[in-house]
Amino acid sequence: MDDSDFNPTAGLAENLDDGLRRVLAPNPSPMTYRGTNTYLLGSDDLAVIDPGPDHPAHMAALLAAIGGARVSQIIVTHAHVDHSPLAARLAQATGAPVSAFGDALAGRSGVMTALASAGFTGGGEGIDHSFAPDLHLADGARVSGGFGDLDVLHTPGHLGNHICLVWGDQVFTGDHVMGWASSLVSPPDGDLADFMASCARLRAIPARRYHSGHGAPIGDPHARLDWLIAHREARTAQILTTLGDGPATPTQLTTRIYADAPLALRPAAERNVIAHLIDLHGKNMVVATPDLSSTAVFALAT
Repeated sequence: MDDSDFNPTAGLAENLDDGLRRVLAPNPSPMTYRGTNTYLLGSDDLAVIDPGPDHPAHMAALLAAIGGARVSQIIVTHAHVDHSPLAARLAQATGAPVSAFGDALAGRSGVMTALASAGFTGGGEGIDHSFAPDLHLADGARVSGGFGDLDVLHTPGHLGNHICLVWGDQVFTGDHVMGWASSLVSPPDGDLADFMASCARLRAIPARRYHSGHGAPIGDPHARLDWLIAHREARTAQILTTLGDGPATPTQLTTRIYADAPLALRPAAERNVIAHLIDLHGKNMVVATPDLSSTAVFALAT
């Protein structure tokens, strides 16, 4: 999917559908594309999805777009620093509660919890460890207001506390499904097994359009999900094939597999490789020496 023509003006509220506007935050980067998409649902009674980074210009743009309307809900899809930090200040300004699945560690899988306890560290993707929602949204919960109904789907994988929000025949997918890039899965915060299971859950839900945390709306959601699933399966096969040539570290595998990737994206690519290796290790398809870590030497299990 080509999002190269997606280049909206940061701070400008753009109408996407009846009762739906998008305000782009001014935080472009190799990991955030043009910036974080903040969504405003409703007209007189609003829900704000993913307030974004704690940036004064974005705060001013959101307040201008809100105008005299009432904000009754502030919902965060996940606790990364490009999605959640502005929530507290926006709540203070509007009086609305902040809702999410939980804090930055909520929803972390047992495998990743054990790895973190053993000293396995993340790759510095920017976890908002101070994030503390006022209300916790359980899987299957419904949030209702003048903006309509939002059904909560717990979709861990990119992050343990990640949720998607079903709004009629449209879905707000956070960073789980994006059109411009595949989602980063970086252990111990991300879990590939969870990611694939969450893709399967989304695949079972009829949808006309996805609205992601970064990039343009996705007009063929199931085709994009099918691509993401196939992409991950192909990457797993590629890793196994490369290990067939001999044991390797995650860095060595990344250099071979992502030889054409820009250097700026190599660290994120390596985190994805590690996610695949952990998944394969859990399936007893690879072994790690001396133990499971980001610097271990991996080999095919015999």
